[in-house]
Amino acid sequence: MVRLYLVRHGKAAASFSEAPNPGLDATGTTQAEAMADRLAPLGPLPIVTSPLKRTRDTAAPLEKRWRFTARIEPAVGEIPSPMEDPAARGEWLRGVMASVWSAQPEDLKLWRQDVAGALLALQRPTVVVTHFVAINVAVGIAEGDDRVVSFAPDNCSVTVLDVEDGALRLVRRGVERATQVL
Repeated sequence: MVRLYLVRHGKAAASFSEAPNPGLDATGTTQAEAMADRLAPLGPLPIVTSPLKRTRDTAAPLEKRWRFTARIEPAVGEIPSPMEDPAARGEWLRGVMASVWSAQPEDLKLWRQDVAGALLALQRPTVVVTHFVAINVAVGIAEGDDRVVSFAPDNCSVTVLDVEDGALRLVRRGVERATQVL
């Protein structure tokens, strides 16, 4: 069994519908420090992050405490958007999030498989700093739920899953809050 700690990035300086790759705002930086304080006693553990700035910024306090450099894993990145315009991306994401995976185009189904594959491939207990939809992918697969969004992980919440016998098993969901995604 391999335990995974999926951390949603801290509060970003801009939303998905405002900017493609923002870092953290002041609140997000504080959240990342608090998350690192909570997880520090578990490690040092390997850390995997999305390539986006907000996840890298979120992982930084934990990297500092553990004196460990995170590995960047594109497969746990943000859900890929088919357009560049931030406002159009926001509208697109609202539609996707209100739907189910079985109704999505093949490229999104493949992205979902890549997220799951990256998590299932981890061989040691690992902290994975990722995104709202990617965490929902893992939880949905673990619970056999086809909805794109089955819960709303708060910024810097920690969702715990185990990899057992080639499958994801949910141990506990992270804290849920009314949280800004778009």
